[in-house]
Amino acid sequence: MSFSSFLIPADFAVKQAMRQLESSAGKILFVVDKHQKLIGSVTDGDIRRWILNKGDLDHSIDQVCNLSPFTVTPGYTKAFVKGVMKKEKIHCIPVLDDSKTVIELLFWDVLFEGISPQKIRKSLEIPVVIMAGGMGSRLAPFTTILPKPLIPLGDKSILEKIIDQFLDYHCQHFYISVNYKSKIIKSYFEELNPPYSLTYLYEDSPLGTAGCLQFLKEKVSGSFLVTNCDILVEVDYAKLLQFHQKNKSDITLVGSMKHYAIPYGVCEIENGGKLVRINEKPEMSFLVNTGMYIVESRVLDMIPSKEVFHMTHLIEKVTALGGKVDVYPITENAWTDIGEWTEYKHALKHLKIDL
Repeated sequence: MSFSSFLIPADFAVKQAMRQLESSAGKILFVVDKHQKLIGSVTDGDIRRWILNKGDLDHSIDQVCNLSPFTVTPGYTKAFVKGVMKKEKIHCIPVLDDSKTVIELLFWDVLFEGISPQKIRKSLEIPVVIMAGGMGSRLAPFTTILPKPLIPLGDKSILEKIIDQFLDYHCQHFYISVNYKSKIIKSYFEELNPPYSLTYLYEDSPLGTAGCLQFLKEKVSGSFLVTNCDILVEVDYAKLLQFHQKNKSDITLVGSMKHYAIPYGVCEIENGGKLVRINEKPEMSFLVNTGMYIVESRVLDMIPSKEVFHMTHLIEKVTALGGKVDVYPITENAWTDIGEWTEYKHALKHLKIDL
């Protein structure tokens, strides 16, 4: 396998490395000097820590990377490398010659002959709440006939695609908030007869993005995951839960990096109009709310009964009462929004599904 796309120069900006990492199937990049000598490795975890420490995305990647990655020399054995990969959950290991030059990359998929690392994922086993009660008006006219959660993505509905992401982590109990066309959703899954448990949270009238969570007060204890029904998030959910629990958070919000390029020269002025400089086609980066959270059951008592109450309200209330809300950053391509036609078409393209 050619490995040139997995090697990046030390002066690469963090945001450049993020883009390269998103397009890489190996989930890791290696930082090298001009002679292809290894400087370090970079994963989404390294970039996540940099973002959480408010690091500049224009900074060079050599200040972000792990300077002591695991490596082997040409005398390695496959059994040894496979053992390390399994134990440390490493997707790729570089082979270095005597001068520390990268001469080969050993990939999980090749050594394990196509067996996905997903098969050894840690068990999550926490309840998952899917907010599926909205009307989905931005996806009309589809949603005039079908509820948004049942709109197809290939051979499955959006709701099934979301659930499938959690089945890999052994999640078996799903709570579905329903309101609009709830009978259709329930009938669909009754006929499907899935091997997992579904409990419906019925809203007589729309209660916002957090209002229906009040129905969980006697049903869940500890951590549970909440997701909108119009998003797909590709993330290691076990690591997300570990982050949440390590930080002793009341709520952890999954945030996605979004990059925007302004296609014009932007003028900076001072003193009533004096031009300071023109920044040609600057890029701006933001960390945006994806609509996925891990929540602790102890905050459920903060949700009022039978009132419209959004996740933003809950976050504000938790913060005001001295609670802890954290953000877990993910890359831009790890989040797919399916909430309106433009995003829906993008999701089909991203998932390689034909209309």
